Amino acid sequence: MQDNATEVTAAGIARLAGVGRAAVSNWRRRHTDFPRPVGGTETSPSFALAEVEGWLRRHSKLAEVPLRERVWQRLVGHPAGPVTALTHAGCVLLLIHDRSPVWLEVSSGSDERLAALLPGALEQVLTPRFGAANGSRVNTAGTVHSPAVPAASVTSVTRKALEPPTTPHLLPSVPLLRAVAELAAGLGARHTFEFLLGRHLDANPRQYTPTPADLAALMAGLAGTARTVLDPACGTGALLRSAGNGPGRRLYGQDGAPELAALTALRLALHTRAPVHAATGDTLRADAHPELRADAVLCHPPFNERNWGHDELAYDPRWEYGFPARTESELAWVQHALARLRDGGIAVLLMPPAAASRRSGRRIRADLLRRGALRAVVALPAGAAPPYGIPLHLWVLRRPEQAPTRPEVLLADAGRFAGEGRGGPDWPGVRETVLDAWHAFDRTGRLDERPGLARSVPVIELLDDDVDLAPARHLPPPAAADGAGRLTDVRERLGETLRLAAGLAPPPVDPAPPAAGRLPLTTVGELARAGALVMRTGGNGGHARVPVLTDHDVLSGTGPSGTLPESDEEAVLTEPGDVVVPVLGGGAVARVVDEATAGAALGRNLVLLRPDPEVLDAWFLAGFLRGTANHRRASSYASTATRLDVRRLQLPRLAPAEQRRYGARFRALDEFERALGQAGRLGEQLVRGMYDGLTDGTIAPD
Repeated sequence: MQDNATEVTAAGIARLAGVGRAAVSNWRRRHTDFPRPVGGTETSPSFALAEVEGWLRRHSKLAEVPLRERVWQRLVGHPAGPVTALTHAGCVLLLIHDRSPVWLEVSSGSDERLAALLPGALEQVLTPRFGAANGSRVNTAGTVHSPAVPAASVTSVTRKALEPPTTPHLLPSVPLLRAVAELAAGLGARHTFEFLLGRHLDANPRQYTPTPADLAALMAGLAGTARTVLDPACGTGALLRSAGNGPGRRLYGQDGAPELAALTALRLALHTRAPVHAATGDTLRADAHPELRADAVLCHPPFNERNWGHDELAYDPRWEYGFPARTESELAWVQHALARLRDGGIAVLLMPPAAASRRSGRRIRADLLRRGALRAVVALPAGAAPPYGIPLHLWVLRRPEQAPTRPEVLLADAGRFAGEGRGGPDWPGVRETVLDAWHAFDRTGRLDERPGLARSVPVIELLDDDVDLAPARHLPPPAAADGAGRLTDVRERLGETLRLAAGLAPPPVDPAPPAAGRLPLTTVGELARAGALVMRTGGNGGHARVPVLTDHDVLSGTGPSGTLPESDEEAVLTEPGDVVVPVLGGGAVARVVDEATAGAALGRNLVLLRPDPEVLDAWFLAGFLRGTANHRRASSYASTATRLDVRRLQLPRLAPAEQRRYGARFRALDEFERALGQAGRLGEQLVRGMYDGLTDGTIAPD
């Protein structure tokens, strides 16, 4: 009966059966014994998972779906919601990870027995890992009250992030927990939780603001070796995970979202043996760790918050460097981080670039500089973290043991490492440049100029009316010789590319006879059903860390530049001769994979067609798929987007020899198009470099 409580949508049924949603709709109409909806809405009904699986088996329609997909369907269809299901799964995975014999003992027998014994078994793991509940309430003055003592000024409550679930809560989860344990037997408890958590985050992108793993590693590298690490806005735990693998570490986290604090606690416990002290509550209004003096604080705070406690916290002792304005929530987080550090401890915070220059924060910035608390401001490349279109900053702070006599601050700009398209920054370049500059500055308190990259600036030079700390405004331009030499090289490459493009230009054309337009046609869908080609869709990262071919790469004709989160679902890797088609945007584009692109993972919003070379020429296929009229017929339109149904794209039925004739012509057009694109990019690079060189004085006008 409990298994029937798990619900699945029509899309989930389609995944289980390996068909499209239209097939599920047909089954509902044609088969009177198809399961009746048990929830959802009239337009989007949900069905009992157990009934659906039984029906699919009886009708021989249940595909060999991987166990991880069946587990995921149970999780998203849980009657209490996916977050509760994921929390219960994480608790059991931690039990399996720490005390697998206990799990084997309690899981034998009936579902009712498992639900009755599991809370006690989980208590044996959760209490040693996370400690007892504190149940404390914190008032606006920061005083900790016992739960039994009334407090008129209480504004928020802090509590331990994770409590053992009770038997009534666990009973609906038992089928899921058994499936999760089966999956963990093959993948391991840690990888199983990462897979489920990653799928949940990907399925709800608007609910969470992730900290990318490369950025988290950079921030942990700036903080250095630390035994006690705090993240007061821990989110999904990426920062603490990056810092938590050393011996003797103690990890402290807090988040205002109870579900995030619980998931973070479980994630960290599965990745490290370090004690994890995670709490839920509003950090600025109700700090769960008021007595902590950490070695390091890592924080990705929420940006541009107006309701951060400005009115309630006017006399809070944390505002040692000035009371933040209502519009300066980020400076409140900066001072909270400094207040939780021991003397000499380091804090690294991700900040919006406006925090370095807004006039409302200039007095606090000035005091942070004068007293030696702010040690470095690093401008990251655009695309480092959400919002991806803005080049965010890192602030590195140290709680001063004594006021410096002649303080300097490190300003660094890693903007030159921005990646092309949507592929993200060149993280190895960012990491090497930033950490090298920081370590050199941290040893001596100053850094010689590195043109265009970094320099240390005497604090006195920054204490003007604006106290503007944006690195780009204070760094010298790149060396003139380097700039001029680079532009000379670009100009030579542009000349070669233009000559190549002229040679590749199509010759004059003759009109085809009228009969050529009446060739018998087939569709990609028919070819796939006949076995002439294989269709695959992208979007899974897998375990192999390989470059990802994005839809932007296909549209712009550039190399693989993207990334995807690691997952246990196998990535689709490209092979020479594959044809890749973007399905969003409305552009008539198809790209044949060459040796340089082969081996990349297929990104989101792309369809891969792998033709059988004995019956279908790849260039012939790609060429006809690019027809404008062909795309119009196969596209559907929403108010703001166009989506291509690749199965409906048409091409003529031709013998292989005739296909190769068309293919050779399409291939020549592709080479010409690539040469034009390369010439355009080099031309833009040359023009921009000339403007920059003439305006910054590194190139003479004559």
